[in-house]
Amino acid sequence: MATRDDFRRMSLAMAQQCNTSGRMPTIFLPHGGGPMPILGAPSHKTLINYLKGISKSVSKPMAILAVTAHWEADRIMVSTAEKPTMLYDYYGFPPEAYEFQYRAPGSPALAERALGLLAAAGIPAAADASRGFDHGTFVPLMLAFPDATIPVVQMSLHKSMDPRLHLSVGAALAPLRDEGVLIVSSGMSFHNMGVFQSNGFGMGASSRNYKPSEDFDSWLQQAVTGSVGARRSELLAAWSKAPGARECHPREEHLIPLMVAAGAAGADAGRTDYSDWFIGTKVSGFMFGG
Repeated sequence: MATRDDFRRMSLAMAQQCNTSGRMPTIFLPHGGGPMPILGAPSHKTLINYLKGISKSVSKPMAILAVTAHWEADRIMVSTAEKPTMLYDYYGFPPEAYEFQYRAPGSPALAERALGLLAAAGIPAAADASRGFDHGTFVPLMLAFPDATIPVVQMSLHKSMDPRLHLSVGAALAPLRDEGVLIVSSGMSFHNMGVFQSNGFGMGASSRNYKPSEDFDSWLQQAVTGSVGARRSELLAAWSKAPGARECHPREEHLIPLMVAAGAAGADAGRTDYSDWFIGTKVSGFMFGG
């Protein structure tokens, strides 16, 4: 079995062979509502188009580290399965929503490399050999990388939802970017289920634009794109003080993946990669570097 050092050597060699810099961007993307993007929901049209375009906007990665809003633990968990299963962590959808398969291989070597980087940074982390791809991972990747040939390792959030901790997690994992690994943080820049429900989840009901989402989105875009490094981290760590913050995130698990992407970006600039009204709320995605 390949070790973390084997992964590092192989990935660096392949990056040089492909005549690329080897440095991948990091991405925070909105993954939509459950399986609705891969079901082709009209309310998700622009998001679907955005996700389908990601593979055209980045160099083909050696592997993907997927940070998902749908996995929480008392320490950072990293999936080590060679052949990850599927986890249909949603309910109330048509039968076909429970038949989707994303057969990308895992990468125990990348998982070990990530665990080693976290350990070196003093961040408690552990391996999980049984966790399957949840919809925070397989839904966007089925659209972004549909051939499912790129190895994918899934990573959890820490249940504390401490933004500074997750910024540190990203900083610890930053060396992976020079090894051909694309860090994909999957969540939503707006996530208030009560508001989505009142707007009918975009299923033909009239969706009123929710003003706090516009206020928070404006702040978030400025925080991500208007500063870099330590200043950006300080702004994001204080996200809950932003206009409309708690109206948009009564609980912040869908925002916290952004901290990992921003932490791994370091001094690289961020840009708004997606922004649109989504079921009456303003939603954005970001890319750092690249």
